[in-house]
Amino acid sequence: MFKKEEGFTLIEMLIVLMVISVLMILIIPNIGKKSEDVHSKGCEALVSVVQAQVDAFLLETGQLPSSLDDLVDNNYITGDQLTCPNNNALTYSNGKVNAS
Repeated sequence: MFKKEEGFTLIEMLIVLMVISVLMILIIPNIGKKSEDVHSKGCEALVSVVQAQVDAFLLETGQLPSSLDDLVDNNYITGDQLTCPNNNALTYSNGKVNAS
């Protein structure tokens, strides 16, 4: 009846699935490591932004803020800019902003 049957055999399908699973095993752990790098770079960027706002506060008022809350109260930064994306809190002392 059917002389020409076209399609994939079970072996071909298993080989394709094996190749896909090997690629996933190699790629997925690297994606997880990259998210840690993104969060640390985001924290560095946030520290730079808040430090720039400390400098702007100094230029406009002639004195350093006593804490980061002064920057929030005077609308230099928002309340959610007090913590990094990786949940490290920003600290402030002697005119320098750091992530702890």
